Amino acid sequence: MTVRISAAAAVILTATIAGCGAPATENRQLPPVKPGAASLQEGFSTMERLIETARKEGALTVIALPRDWVNYGEIIDTFSEEYGIKVEQLEPDASSRQEIESAARLKPDVFDLSLEVAVANAASFAPYKVQNWQDIPDNLKDYPGRWYAGYGGYMSIGYDPRKVAAPTSYGDLLKPGYSVSLPGDPRQTAAAFNGVMAASLSGGKAEAKRGVEFFDRLKKAGNLAASAQSATVVLDWDYQNAERAGWKVAIPGRTVLSSYYVQAINKNAPHPAAARLWQEFLFSDKGQNLFLKGHARPARMEALQMRGTLDKGLAAGLPATNARPVMLTIPETDAAKAYLQREWSRKVG
Repeated sequence: MTVRISAAAAVILTATIAGCGAPATENRQLPPVKPGAASLQEGFSTMERLIETARKEGALTVIALPRDWVNYGEIIDTFSEEYGIKVEQLEPDASSRQEIESAARLKPDVFDLSLEVAVANAASFAPYKVQNWQDIPDNLKDYPGRWYAGYGGYMSIGYDPRKVAAPTSYGDLLKPGYSVSLPGDPRQTAAAFNGVMAASLSGGKAEAKRGVEFFDRLKKAGNLAASAQSATVVLDWDYQNAERAGWKVAIPGRTVLSSYYVQAINKNAPHPAAARLWQEFLFSDKGQNLFLKGHARPARMEALQMRGTLDKGLAAGLPATNARPVMLTIPETDAAKAYLQREWSRKVG
Protein backbone atom coordinates (compact mmCIF):
# COMPACT_ATOMS: atom_id res chain seq x y z
CA MET A 1 0.00 0.00 0.00
CA THR A 2 2.84 2.40 0.90
CA VAL A 3 4.66 1.65 -2.33
CA ARG A 4 1.54 2.32 -4.43
CA ILE A 5 1.01 5.69 -2.66
CA SER A 6 4.68 6.73 -3.27
CA ALA A 7 4.50 5.80 -6.96
CA ALA A 8 1.33 7.80 -7.41
CA ALA A 9 2.90 10.75 -5.62
CA ALA A 10 5.95 10.51 -7.89
CA VAL A 11 3.74 10.57 -10.99
CA ILE A 12 1.88 13.61 -9.71
CA LEU A 13 5.14 15.38 -8.79
CA THR A 14 6.70 14.65 -12.20
CA ALA A 15 3.62 15.92 -14.02
CA THR A 16 3.62 19.06 -11.87
CA ILE A 17 7.30 19.79 -12.64
CA ALA A 18 6.78 19.18 -16.36
CA GLY A 19 3.65 21.31 -16.39
CA CYS A 20 5.44 24.22 -14.68
CA GLY A 21 8.77 23.95 -16.49
CA ALA A 22 7.72 23.61 -20.13
CA PRO A 23 5.77 26.86 -20.51
CA ALA A 24 8.62 28.80 -18.85
CA THR A 25 11.03 27.60 -21.57
CA GLU A 26 8.58 28.05 -24.42
CA ASN A 27 7.49 31.52 -23.29
CA ARG A 28 11.01 32.87 -22.72
CA GLN A 29 11.17 36.09 -24.72
CA LEU A 30 14.36 37.23 -26.46
CA PRO A 31 14.86 40.97 -26.95
CA PRO A 32 14.06 42.43 -30.38
CA VAL A 33 16.77 42.13 -33.03
CA LYS A 34 18.93 45.24 -33.53
CA PRO A 35 20.77 44.82 -36.85
CA GLY A 36 22.95 47.88 -36.22
CA ALA A 37 24.15 46.83 -32.76
CA ALA A 38 27.79 46.87 -31.68
CA SER A 39 27.99 43.20 -30.65
CA LEU A 40 26.31 39.86 -31.27
CA GLN A 41 24.83 39.72 -27.77
CA GLU A 42 23.46 43.25 -27.90
CA GLY A 43 21.94 42.95 -31.36
CA PHE A 44 20.94 39.33 -31.87
CA SER A 45 21.46 37.36 -28.64
CA THR A 46 22.58 34.26 -30.57
CA MET A 47 24.42 33.38 -33.78
CA GLU A 48 21.28 31.63 -34.98
CA ARG A 49 19.32 34.88 -34.88
CA LEU A 50 22.13 36.78 -36.61
CA ILE A 51 22.20 34.18 -39.40
CA GLU A 52 18.40 34.24 -39.71
CA THR A 53 18.35 38.05 -39.95
CA ALA A 54 21.19 38.13 -42.48
CA ARG A 55 19.45 35.52 -44.63
CA LYS A 56 16.32 37.65 -44.68
CA GLU A 57 18.41 40.56 -45.99
CA GLY A 58 19.62 38.11 -48.65
CA ALA A 59 22.75 39.89 -49.84
CA LEU A 60 26.15 41.32 -48.91
CA THR A 61 28.04 43.93 -50.93
CA VAL A 62 31.85 43.93 -50.72
CA ILE A 63 34.35 46.24 -52.42
CA ALA A 64 38.02 46.06 -53.42
CA LEU A 65 38.41 42.31 -52.84
CA PRO A 66 40.27 40.69 -55.76
CA ARG A 67 39.52 36.98 -55.79
CA ASP A 68 43.22 36.15 -56.03
CA TRP A 69 44.15 38.35 -53.06
CA VAL A 70 44.78 36.38 -49.81
CA ASN A 71 42.31 33.70 -50.96
CA TYR A 72 39.32 36.05 -51.05
CA GLY A 73 37.74 34.06 -53.88
CA GLU A 74 37.36 30.98 -51.70
CA ILE A 75 36.45 33.08 -48.66
CA ILE A 76 33.59 34.77 -50.50
CA ASP A 77 32.31 31.51 -52.02
CA THR A 78 32.47 29.67 -48.68
CA PHE A 79 30.55 32.44 -46.88
CA SER A 80 27.90 32.52 -49.62
CA GLU A 81 27.44 28.75 -49.67
CA GLU A 82 27.45 28.36 -45.90
CA TYR A 83 24.82 31.01 -45.19
CA GLY A 84 22.88 31.17 -48.46
CA ILE A 85 23.68 34.87 -48.96
CA LYS A 86 24.53 36.34 -52.36
CA VAL A 87 27.77 38.35 -52.34
CA GLU A 88 28.00 41.24 -54.80
CA GLN A 89 31.62 42.17 -55.56
CA LEU A 90 32.31 45.79 -56.55
CA GLU A 91 35.49 47.33 -58.02
CA PRO A 92 37.85 44.49 -57.01
CA ASP A 93 40.97 46.45 -57.99
CA ALA A 94 40.15 49.63 -56.08
CA SER A 95 42.65 51.00 -53.55
CA SER A 96 41.72 51.63 -49.92
CA ARG A 97 41.35 55.34 -50.61
CA GLN A 98 39.15 54.66 -53.63
CA GLU A 99 36.91 52.44 -51.47
CA ILE A 100 36.16 55.39 -49.22
CA GLU A 101 35.76 57.87 -52.08
CA SER A 102 33.17 55.69 -53.83
CA ALA A 103 31.32 54.53 -50.69
CA ALA A 104 28.50 57.09 -50.91
CA ARG A 105 27.83 56.14 -54.53
CA LEU A 106 28.27 52.35 -54.39
CA LYS A 107 27.06 51.74 -50.82
CA PRO A 108 29.22 48.71 -49.86
CA ASP A 109 28.35 46.93 -46.63
CA VAL A 110 31.93 46.29 -45.54
CA PHE A 111 35.45 47.55 -46.17
CA ASP A 112 38.93 45.99 -46.34
CA LEU A 113 41.41 48.84 -45.78
CA SER A 114 44.98 49.78 -45.05
CA LEU A 115 45.46 50.87 -41.46
CA GLU A 116 46.10 54.55 -42.16
CA VAL A 117 43.01 54.91 -44.36
CA ALA A 118 40.87 53.18 -41.73
CA VAL A 119 42.13 55.43 -38.94
CA ALA A 120 41.53 58.56 -41.00
CA ASN A 121 37.95 57.52 -41.83
CA ALA A 122 36.87 55.86 -38.58
CA ALA A 123 33.81 58.11 -38.30
CA SER A 124 32.38 56.40 -41.40
CA PHE A 125 32.27 52.97 -39.74
CA ALA A 126 29.75 51.29 -37.46
CA PRO A 127 31.23 49.87 -34.24
CA TYR A 128 31.00 46.10 -33.97
CA LYS A 129 33.08 43.78 -31.80
CA VAL A 130 33.17 40.19 -33.04
CA GLN A 131 32.94 37.30 -30.60
CA ASN A 132 36.70 36.68 -30.87
CA TRP A 133 37.50 40.34 -30.22
CA GLN A 134 39.87 39.55 -27.33
CA ASP A 135 42.10 37.49 -29.65
CA ILE A 136 42.96 40.49 -31.85
CA PRO A 137 46.13 42.25 -30.60
CA ASP A 138 45.38 45.60 -28.98
CA ASN A 139 47.58 47.52 -31.40
CA LEU A 140 45.61 46.13 -34.34
CA LYS A 141 42.12 47.26 -33.35
CA ASP A 142 40.14 50.38 -32.56
CA TYR A 143 38.97 50.41 -28.94
CA PRO A 144 35.32 51.31 -29.80
CA GLY A 145 35.29 48.56 -32.46
CA ARG A 146 35.09 50.65 -35.62
CA TRP A 147 37.98 48.78 -37.34
CA TYR A 148 40.13 45.74 -36.58
CA ALA A 149 42.90 43.86 -38.37
CA GLY A 150 41.88 40.70 -40.21
CA TYR A 151 45.15 39.59 -41.77
CA GLY A 152 48.62 40.87 -42.60
CA GLY A 153 51.98 39.98 -44.00
CA TYR A 154 55.69 40.65 -44.11
CA MET A 155 57.52 42.61 -46.80
CA SER A 156 59.70 40.17 -48.72
CA ILE A 157 62.02 39.58 -51.65
CA GLY A 158 60.40 37.38 -54.28
CA TYR A 159 62.91 36.00 -56.77
CA ASP A 160 63.16 33.63 -59.71
CA PRO A 161 65.64 30.91 -58.61
CA ARG A 162 66.09 29.81 -62.21
CA LYS A 163 67.70 33.16 -63.05
CA VAL A 164 69.27 34.58 -59.88
CA ALA A 165 70.85 33.34 -56.65
CA ALA A 166 68.89 33.58 -53.40
CA PRO A 167 69.51 37.07 -51.93
CA THR A 168 70.55 37.12 -48.27
CA SER A 169 70.05 40.87 -47.85
CA TYR A 170 68.62 43.86 -49.67
CA GLY A 171 72.22 44.89 -50.32
CA ASP A 172 72.68 41.79 -52.47
CA LEU A 173 70.23 43.28 -54.97
CA LEU A 174 72.87 45.85 -55.94
CA LYS A 175 75.11 43.08 -57.29
CA PRO A 176 75.27 42.35 -61.05
CA GLY A 177 72.59 40.06 -62.43
CA TYR A 178 69.58 41.20 -60.38
CA SER A 179 66.67 43.00 -62.01
CA VAL A 180 64.50 44.52 -59.26
CA SER A 181 60.96 45.89 -59.35
CA LEU A 182 58.19 47.14 -57.10
CA PRO A 183 54.51 46.18 -57.59
CA GLY A 184 53.58 49.68 -58.71
CA ASP A 185 54.41 53.32 -58.07
CA PRO A 186 55.36 53.79 -54.38
CA ARG A 187 53.59 57.17 -54.39
CA GLN A 188 50.30 55.48 -55.26
CA THR A 189 50.48 51.79 -54.31
CA ALA A 190 50.71 50.67 -50.67
CA ALA A 191 52.72 47.52 -51.39
CA ALA A 192 55.27 49.47 -53.47
CA PHE A 193 55.56 52.14 -50.78
CA ASN A 194 56.23 49.47 -48.16
CA GLY A 195 58.81 47.87 -50.46
CA VAL A 196 60.79 51.11 -50.40
CA MET A 197 60.47 51.33 -46.63
CA ALA A 198 61.48 47.68 -46.13
CA ALA A 199 64.66 48.24 -48.14
CA SER A 200 65.47 51.14 -45.80
CA LEU A 201 65.35 49.14 -42.55
CA SER A 202 68.41 49.65 -40.40
CA GLY A 203 68.59 48.79 -36.72
CA GLY A 204 64.88 48.03 -36.78
CA LYS A 205 64.05 51.52 -38.05
CA ALA A 206 62.67 52.41 -41.49
CA GLU A 207 63.50 55.77 -43.06
CA ALA A 208 62.13 57.08 -46.35
CA LYS A 209 65.37 58.92 -47.22
CA ARG A 210 67.38 55.67 -47.00
CA GLY A 211 64.77 53.86 -49.09
CA VAL A 212 64.84 56.43 -51.88
CA GLU A 213 68.64 56.44 -51.84
CA PHE A 214 68.68 52.63 -52.14
CA PHE A 215 66.49 52.72 -55.25
CA ASP A 216 68.61 55.51 -56.67
CA ARG A 217 71.61 53.21 -56.29
CA LEU A 218 69.68 50.34 -57.92
CA LYS A 219 68.91 52.58 -60.88
CA LYS A 220 72.52 53.72 -61.25
CA ALA A 221 73.70 50.08 -61.06
CA GLY A 222 71.32 49.18 -63.88
CA ASN A 223 69.39 46.83 -61.60
CA LEU A 224 66.03 48.63 -61.58
CA ALA A 225 63.56 46.86 -63.87
CA ALA A 226 60.99 48.71 -65.94
CA SER A 227 58.15 46.52 -64.60
CA ALA A 228 57.44 43.51 -62.40
CA GLN A 229 56.82 41.42 -65.52
CA SER A 230 60.41 41.89 -66.72
CA ALA A 231 62.04 41.61 -63.28
CA THR A 232 63.80 38.66 -61.66
CA VAL A 233 63.15 40.14 -58.20
CA VAL A 234 59.99 41.81 -56.85
CA LEU A 235 59.73 43.50 -53.45
CA ASP A 236 56.20 42.74 -52.27
CA TRP A 237 54.20 41.28 -49.40
CA ASP A 238 55.11 37.66 -48.71
CA TYR A 239 51.56 36.50 -49.46
CA GLN A 240 51.78 38.08 -52.90
CA ASN A 241 55.27 36.83 -53.72
CA ALA A 242 54.25 33.33 -52.58
CA GLU A 243 51.67 33.28 -55.39
CA ARG A 244 54.26 33.80 -58.15
CA ALA A 245 54.60 30.48 -60.00
CA GLY A 246 58.08 28.99 -59.77
CA TRP A 247 59.41 31.78 -57.57
CA LYS A 248 60.79 31.63 -54.04
CA VAL A 249 60.47 34.07 -51.15
CA ALA A 250 63.23 35.44 -48.93
CA ILE A 251 62.77 37.51 -45.77
CA PRO A 252 66.30 38.55 -44.81
CA GLY A 253 67.54 40.45 -41.77
CA ARG A 254 66.81 40.59 -38.06
CA THR A 255 63.75 42.78 -38.50
CA VAL A 256 61.00 42.72 -41.12
CA LEU A 257 58.44 45.34 -42.05
CA SER A 258 54.93 44.07 -41.33
CA SER A 259 51.52 45.51 -42.04
CA TYR A 260 47.89 44.53 -41.62
CA TYR A 261 44.68 45.16 -43.50
CA VAL A 262 41.69 45.97 -41.35
CA GLN A 263 37.98 45.23 -41.60
CA ALA A 264 35.16 47.70 -41.04
CA ILE A 265 31.39 47.94 -41.44
CA ASN A 266 29.87 50.84 -43.36
CA LYS A 267 27.84 53.01 -41.00
CA ASN A 268 25.22 53.16 -43.77
CA ALA A 269 25.40 49.48 -44.75
CA PRO A 270 22.29 48.44 -46.75
CA HIS A 271 22.60 44.95 -45.22
CA PRO A 272 23.70 45.54 -41.61
CA ALA A 273 23.09 42.00 -40.33
CA ALA A 274 24.89 40.40 -43.28
CA ALA A 275 27.79 42.79 -42.70
CA ARG A 276 28.07 41.66 -39.09
CA LEU A 277 27.77 37.98 -40.06
CA TRP A 278 30.61 38.55 -42.57
CA GLN A 279 32.84 39.86 -39.77
CA GLU A 280 31.97 36.94 -37.51
CA PHE A 281 32.88 34.58 -40.35
CA LEU A 282 36.20 36.30 -41.15
CA PHE A 283 37.28 36.18 -37.51
CA SER A 284 36.11 32.61 -36.88
CA ASP A 285 38.70 29.82 -36.86
CA LYS A 286 37.54 28.81 -40.34
CA GLY A 287 37.78 32.33 -41.75
CA GLN A 288 41.21 32.97 -40.26
CA ASN A 289 42.54 29.67 -41.63
CA LEU A 290 41.18 30.59 -45.06
CA PHE A 291 43.33 33.74 -44.95
CA LEU A 292 46.25 31.50 -43.99
CA LYS A 293 45.51 29.37 -47.06
CA GLY A 294 46.16 32.53 -49.09
CA HIS A 295 49.62 32.85 -47.44
CA ALA A 296 48.45 35.75 -45.24
CA ARG A 297 49.08 35.88 -41.50
CA PRO A 298 45.74 35.87 -39.61
CA ALA A 299 45.27 38.53 -36.93
CA ARG A 300 44.20 35.77 -34.50
CA MET A 301 47.15 33.52 -35.40
CA GLU A 302 48.65 33.42 -31.89
CA ALA A 303 45.27 32.57 -30.34
CA LEU A 304 44.68 29.82 -32.91
CA GLN A 305 48.08 28.33 -32.08
CA MET A 306 47.34 28.38 -28.35
CA ARG A 307 43.96 26.67 -28.84
CA GLY A 308 45.21 24.11 -31.33
CA THR A 309 42.89 25.32 -34.10
CA LEU A 310 45.57 26.69 -36.43
CA ASP A 311 46.01 24.66 -39.62
CA LYS A 312 49.60 23.54 -39.07
CA GLY A 313 50.07 22.39 -42.64
CA LEU A 314 49.11 25.80 -44.00
CA ALA A 315 51.21 27.59 -41.39
CA ALA A 316 54.23 25.53 -42.41
CA GLY A 317 53.82 26.88 -45.93
CA LEU A 318 54.46 30.49 -44.88
CA PRO A 319 57.86 31.91 -45.90
CA ALA A 320 60.33 31.07 -43.13
CA THR A 321 61.82 33.87 -41.03
CA ASN A 322 63.13 34.55 -37.54
CA ALA A 323 63.02 38.30 -38.06
CA ARG A 324 61.24 40.51 -35.56
CA PRO A 325 58.26 42.26 -37.18
CA VAL A 326 58.07 46.05 -36.97
CA MET A 327 55.22 48.29 -38.05
CA LEU A 328 55.22 51.90 -39.16
CA THR A 329 53.13 54.22 -37.01
CA ILE A 330 50.56 56.46 -38.69
CA PRO A 331 52.77 59.59 -38.25
CA GLU A 332 55.78 57.68 -39.65
CA THR A 333 53.74 56.56 -42.63
CA ASP A 334 52.43 60.07 -43.32
CA ALA A 335 55.91 61.60 -43.09
CA ALA A 336 57.43 58.92 -45.34
CA LYS A 337 54.72 59.30 -47.99
CA ALA A 338 55.21 63.06 -48.01
CA TYR A 339 58.96 62.56 -48.51
CA LEU A 340 58.38 60.18 -51.45
CA GLN A 341 56.01 62.64 -53.08
CA ARG A 342 58.79 65.24 -53.00
CA GLU A 343 61.84 63.14 -53.82
CA TRP A 344 60.94 59.95 -55.75
CA SER A 345 60.58 61.44 -59.21
CA ARG A 346 63.65 63.62 -58.78
CA LYS A 347 65.97 60.82 -57.62
CA VAL A 348 64.45 57.64 -59.06
CA GLY A 349 62.02 58.75 -61.75
